[in-house]
Amino acid sequence: PSPIGWERVPGGRVRVSGVGMGEGARFVCRGRSATRSKNFVQFHVRSINNSPHESGDSAPLRPAQIGGRYCRACRVGCFSGNRAGMDDEQGLENCVVGLKKFLPAAEKQRVTICMELLNSKRNHKDYMGDHTAWGVELVRRVGSERFKLLFDIFHMQIMEGDLVDTIGENHEYIAHYHTGGVPGRGEIDETQEIQYPAVMRAIVQTGFRGFVAQEFVPKRPDALDSLKQGVRICDV
Repeated sequence: PSPIGWERVPGGRVRVSGVGMGEGARFVCRGRSATRSKNFVQFHVRSINNSPHESGDSAPLRPAQIGGRYCRACRVGCFSGNRAGMDDEQGLENCVVGLKKFLPAAEKQRVTICMELLNSKRNHKDYMGDHTAWGVELVRRVGSERFKLLFDIFHMQIMEGDLVDTIGENHEYIAHYHTGGVPGRGEIDETQEIQYPAVMRAIVQTGFRGFVAQEFVPKRPDALDSLKQGVRICDV
């Protein structure tokens, strides 16, 4: 096997090379949060008012930006926003309207917009996109190959469990994965409940050739050692 290479990138992230998951899949291992980077950027599609906003910024993210500073990213992450009293159906309708403002630019630049599924039980109270079925229905309604889901394994374990079958049954709607230990989003080793090698094998069996991002928050003093361990656990 190729030697593992580690390259620090801006924002406290580390890019890993020389490690594959099955045939052709690649790992991008980053820091503590999924913020803007050369490989992956995120913005909010707020269900409340259909006004997409980039994470951490107050100014709206314009569709033209996908063809500008974001065009180097092959994946652009987004969020559904909170319910704020809305039911699932209203949230779906609003997100479809908001996302379709961006899809022409994404399709032109061959960028895939990925909506992240988060847990609303413990960490993101009132979040709309908190179940796989809701996200899959949104992908179906949007109807573009440039809109998929970001399946965060940590969040969906908290909300649903049943990870292996859920991934197998819905893989065509998923373009990106995040890891994290449950409970606590720490290391993904034996200190938490998810059997990550089994989950990674399930992902491989779908034919996935995209990215798996290590998004756990290290609990041990040597964070880089924890990152190396996480990559090895996922290298099936």
